[in-house]
Amino acid sequence: MNKGNLYLIPTPLGETGFEAGIPAFNLLILQRIDTFIVEELRTARRFLRKAGYTKDFELVTFYLLNEHTADNEAADMLEKAVSGQHIGLLSEAGLPCIADPGNNVVRLAHRKGIRVIPLTGPSSIMLALMSSGMNGQNFVFHGYLPVKPDGRVKALRELEHAVTQGNQTQIFIETPYRNLVMLESIIKTCHPSLMLCIAADLTLETEWIRSMPVHEWKKEILQLHKRPAVFLLGGG
Repeated sequence: MNKGNLYLIPTPLGETGFEAGIPAFNLLILQRIDTFIVEELRTARRFLRKAGYTKDFELVTFYLLNEHTADNEAADMLEKAVSGQHIGLLSEAGLPCIADPGNNVVRLAHRKGIRVIPLTGPSSIMLALMSSGMNGQNFVFHGYLPVKPDGRVKALRELEHAVTQGNQTQIFIETPYRNLVMLESIIKTCHPSLMLCIAADLTLETEWIRSMPVHEWKKEILQLHKRPAVFLLGGG
């Protein structure tokens, strides 16, 4: 028996039309799938309906996947693919497995001989890097920096060192309600000439991207509170 495929299905980065980053081909693939692995059931169902998915949800299987999911649970989610059915792994926003749970499922799929097929879609990290003017040949994504002030300052100094010693762009994110706290820490900690890019609300009508030396950010009056943003530190 042929095994099913595991499709990695991107979703929009916010309340925007699918034409802003989801290819029509993806929407056709969705119609072949009766089993989905999702982080949150309500948002997954809303995405599917907006995407034109017409199947009765009572006949569709949804598995919940988050940071608490154990490896043995992930293995159970793939059993239908082993028996020949296609499965879709849905991101909450953007690309599956990138700053998003799901890598354990993908790793297990490879072990089980299930074909993994990544579909094209928006990535806030890559869009931010593209638009930053910083080095796109050598970069690192760190996810979230420490929340406690001392840990955050230590991490920022290490990131600055990586920029100055190797011209390596440093990318990270923050919980949206702490964006301004992060910016304040960067201004206080990093060298004034270090380049900082902030890219917020990517692909949305309110999209805002600015790249300039740290010392110039002191002059900005920013409306970043609770807006999804990507931070990048790099050389000028």
